Amino acid sequence: MLFNVMVVDDSPAMRRFIRRVIAISGFPVDRFLEASHGVHALAELARYPVDVVLTDINMPEMDGEALVGEMRRHHEWQSLPVIVVSTDATDARIERLMELGAQGYVTKPFAPERLRGELERVLGVFAGSGGSDDLGF
Repeated sequence: MLFNVMVVDDSPAMRRFIRRVIAISGFPVDRFLEASHGVHALAELARYPVDVVLTDINMPEMDGEALVGEMRRHHEWQSLPVIVVSTDATDARIERLMELGAQGYVTKPFAPERLRGELERVLGVFAGSGGSDDLGF
């Protein structure tokens, strides 16, 4: 199975880096979508279906915290997995994002294996090294 992944970060360089890390990790991606802030992400989500959203926190117009909250208020995105990818590793911030509905949290900088593991965990799959959709059996 291939996944559609949305990367939300105000830094184009960070969006490219996350895409590269996911590709290097071997995680099976069909399509990457990108957004530079939460408002942009919501517009893209309305147009294209995705399997998971990876979002930074500190962004202009609508930050990651507001994005997660807004997604949880819309029926069509309530169960869409969200992984926060941020330099903010404070317990209070992590707890707040998880209470809002994020399913995962990865602190920058991170190893490709860490991000891949979090993607597999929140999506409930084991992608394996060959990009298959097996569940590890």
